[in-house]
Amino acid sequence: MISVLLATYNWPQALKLCLESLSTQTDLDFEIIIADDGSTSDTKDLIRETQNHFPVTITHLWQEDQGFRKTRILNQAIEAARGDYLVFLDGDCLVQPDFIAQHRILSQAQRLVTGSRVLLNNELSKKLLSWSHWDFKKFTGNLLSYRLSGGINKYWPLKIKLGDGAWRNYKKFVWRRIKGCNMACWRSDAQAIGGFDETMTGWGHEDADFVFRLQNRGLIRKSGSWAT
Repeated sequence: MISVLLATYNWPQALKLCLESLSTQTDLDFEIIIADDGSTSDTKDLIRETQNHFPVTITHLWQEDQGFRKTRILNQAIEAARGDYLVFLDGDCLVQPDFIAQHRILSQAQRLVTGSRVLLNNELSKKLLSWSHWDFKKFTGNLLSYRLSGGINKYWPLKIKLGDGAWRNYKKFVWRRIKGCNMACWRSDAQAIGGFDETMTGWGHEDADFVFRLQNRGLIRKSGSWAT
């Protein structure tokens, strides 16, 4: 089973859409562990309400708000995970219906996967947040106009999917294209390096450090672009 470790902090409106995008996955053999870095009760109430009708198990882990301590709550999520394979996601991301299925295809022993993302501008973000629910078909039906108006920064990665292969393997460590909002590894590998470095407080680079230490242990990094 796959465990989705979903990091969030005080943005329940975005988290609602994120969870709705996960609820429509073609592959439902996964669980969600929400790694909450100290959100207020609005987020807790949303999660409790969502748990009642969600197609997969949702576990909510919370820690007191003492500044940006994402590494600490993610390490708790790693230990709480029941799945052998971990997919890291942020609560302000919307995923395609085959997101879990594609990560399962790319999963491989002695590998970690770093995926990509498409950025939305403020105007489009506000528009999507005003929707009563997430509608992938409605969103993709307007992709070209979104791209032409600057609403999204990429078009083709949302239209074209490429398969697995050796071409995805990085030959060495590079800092580029490491996105903590979309990456994956085996739980045993994450535990072997002690998870995220909890001395890294404040925003930034905890994901690159995590990937560096995994590669330093001998794992090969795979690109999840044009798939996840």
